Amino acid sequence: MLHTHEESPSVMGRVLHDVFNRQHLLLDEIADRYFAPDYRQRTNGSWSRRAEVVDHLARVREVAERADIVVEEELSQGRLYADRHVVRVHKRGGGLTVQEVYVFAHRAADGRLRELHETTMMLEGSETDRSLGQA
Repeated sequence: MLHTHEESPSVMGRVLHDVFNRQHLLLDEIADRYFAPDYRQRTNGSWSRRAEVVDHLARVREVAERADIVVEEELSQGRLYADRHVVRVHKRGGGLTVQEVYVFAHRAADGRLRELHETTMMLEGSETDRSLGQA
């Protein structure tokens, strides 16, 4: 089933909204909600385990004041998931970085993400902002 950002709240949209815009939530709580215990992620060719992803999200939260997330396309079929989304990160102290992200994922039986492959492309921002998309 294909959804555009106007038709349905997306999986990645919810995850990213919680990470960036609900900073009162603990990252471990977010990880438990969305990531299976054996979660792993490959970003731009580099693998990270769940704990490394959570550590990365903590570093991103230090930089980001808030973010606007637009899921342009989303496809879900059984345990397979894919989307293309754009994240506009408003940084603390000013500044903006914009990243376009392509995601292909597998879900666990309970619906949480088990394995995720993503490619990020920075559309706007400084060279140091590239690490925001790399777990």
